[in-house]
Amino acid sequence: MEIEMEEILQLVQDRSASDLHLKAGQPPVLRVSGKLLRSQLATLSAADVERLVYAMLKPEQRAQLETNFELDASFGIDGVGRFRINVFKERGNYAAAFRVVPSTIPSLDDLCLPNICKEFTQKPRGLVLITGPTGSGKSTTLAAMIDWINENRSEHILTIEDPIEFLHQSKRSVVSQRELGADTRSFSNALRSALREDPDVILVGEMRDLETIHLALTAAETGHLVFGTVHTSSAPQTIDRIIDAFPPGQQQQIRIMLSNGLVGIVSQTLLPRLQESAGGSPVTKGRVLAAEVLINTPAVSNLIRESKTAQIYSSIQMGGNLGMQTLESALASLVKQNAVSAQDALSKTSRPDELEQLLASSSKATSKTGAGGSQGFGYGSFG
Repeated sequence: MEIEMEEILQLVQDRSASDLHLKAGQPPVLRVSGKLLRSQLATLSAADVERLVYAMLKPEQRAQLETNFELDASFGIDGVGRFRINVFKERGNYAAAFRVVPSTIPSLDDLCLPNICKEFTQKPRGLVLITGPTGSGKSTTLAAMIDWINENRSEHILTIEDPIEFLHQSKRSVVSQRELGADTRSFSNALRSALREDPDVILVGEMRDLETIHLALTAAETGHLVFGTVHTSSAPQTIDRIIDAFPPGQQQQIRIMLSNGLVGIVSQTLLPRLQESAGGSPVTKGRVLAAEVLINTPAVSNLIRESKTAQIYSSIQMGGNLGMQTLESALASLVKQNAVSAQDALSKTSRPDELEQLLASSSKATSKTGAGGSQGFGYGSFG
């Protein structure tokens, strides 16, 4: 008896998995709490994978896949959930990676994001960047921020996504969602058109090329609140990536635009979340978010303008009273709360020596006070 897609996706939901991988020669593979686990379902043949994938696609999507050998799409199944899918060819056969999209949009409070994220949503204009590696929860964070604006402000929110993941219903705001391929040919085309569509808030699903970045900066400069994502692992690296996308002759102009228009950067990563089992030993269940936060203060703006991004990390370290935090301080706090293991925290930092110092000083403070380490900020879990 052939296995059906609905059966596999129901297993994904039942196991609280975040991702699903289909590949010839393997059973369906789930990502649960950040780790890949092979299911007990039957091994899939190349014909099985192609049949399962094609059942999810519209005729025009199938044609695009056969032409380009890869495809991004999203879809929903009643009673099961919504999913983002990337189909690609691997050794001549189709393979697919599915990402679970929560059926309801979590709130900023649900995600336990830093309080400054809510302040970013209240800005009248400027550029807010959510960054991190693939699978770090960027889309979920952006959806929560857009939903807060939708509930609390009367604005025209325009999103440009590839593909649309979370479906927003207009509340106090009017929300227009455009999908790459179905509603527009490119991010840059949609952004150029957006400036004539009376938006107050613009979400750019991914700032992936020079023209898109330039248009997003221009929109932020001309009175719009712009949200975007970049695949970088730290705030200083994000600034360098944006500037380096331009030819040397334009980079000083972009530094000035970025120094004037940037509101802040949230660079996030996900870690396995520890929970105490019935037997008393820690187990991982779900994932927890750690974030580096940069706010564009006058001092930071000056560093961007003068091409001194190497000094921005020090500004983040000293900006705790303003709402800034380094990734290392966020990781150390999570370890102190017993929310993540020290080993997992060290695997996520590019500054292990600094994190070890923070953990050592935290351990000394705990031993002196006898505190249990449950204080400080925490972050919500991601499936």
